[in-house]
Amino acid sequence: MFPTAAGIGNIASTAMRYVPQLWSPKLLVKFYQTCVIGAISNTDYEGQIKQQGDTVYIRSRPTMTINTYVKGQGLTYETLTSTATSLAIDQGRSWSFVENAVDAKQTDLKNHISEWIDDGSKQLAINIDTAVLGAIYADAHASNRGITAGAISGNIDLGVASGAGVALTASTILTKMVQCAQVLKEQNVPQQTPMWFVLPEWAISLLALSDIKNASLTGDMVSPMRNGKIGQVYRFNVYSSNLLATAAETSGPAATCTYALFGTNDALTFASQLTENESLKNPTDFGMLYRGLQVFGYSVVKPEALGVLFCKEG
Repeated sequence: MFPTAAGIGNIASTAMRYVPQLWSPKLLVKFYQTCVIGAISNTDYEGQIKQQGDTVYIRSRPTMTINTYVKGQGLTYETLTSTATSLAIDQGRSWSFVENAVDAKQTDLKNHISEWIDDGSKQLAINIDTAVLGAIYADAHASNRGITAGAISGNIDLGVASGAGVALTASTILTKMVQCAQVLKEQNVPQQTPMWFVLPEWAISLLALSDIKNASLTGDMVSPMRNGKIGQVYRFNVYSSNLLATAAETSGPAATCTYALFGTNDALTFASQLTENESLKNPTDFGMLYRGLQVFGYSVVKPEALGVLFCKEG
């Protein structure tokens, strides 16, 4: 109701109601966090688990011993062994809501159900991304994290939650990303295998302010300062996420640090066994019930292909 001086009549008053209140038929735009699991994982075993069963056992190649050969010397034959990795379908997420028949008839909104279903699907994806990103950093190979990372060099500081995080600035972030690539290459990640890096938004801003703002350094026609696109940096396809896990460092200023992740799609396998969206009559009232379900599992099947940068804004 528009402000009115004392003693002045107001036709918009509750008693007169000469000025109507209008409700927009268009719902307010809602922002969602970006999901990245589909981009950084493989679904190599999803087809097998969709049919039946709750666990896939993934067998690996054995590692043979190479011996020095001397002509005429007898050979020693070894019995090869390897360890299998399992992918368990042991998690589920759902959403559900009810709409009364009277509400459905009287509302002026006619597309709200589809929008609510869309919201439920997006919230479900965000929940799954949060769960996966918040857990897999602990499964990275021991040589791909900590203050002595590097399977060969052992001198790359990637930060550690029990100590201090790595302080990143616009002038140091590219150097640290190259070191992260070195960590993967020291694990013998094939040269042709694409690598990815998931960074928090504050680190993406540092990247945009780093030397890659010079378009000639990235091979792009336009600088990231112009189009806002980071794309590929060194050998990494760069993604941003607000869903990465965080923790306070236990030394220094006790700043909040992020578990930024890097690796290849060989590291993480994800399988969705069942995705259901359905509607049905409400058995106890007039109206409809709407619900959605996703049953899934994930596993770090190649820890050597996953690394963690425990970092903070410097």
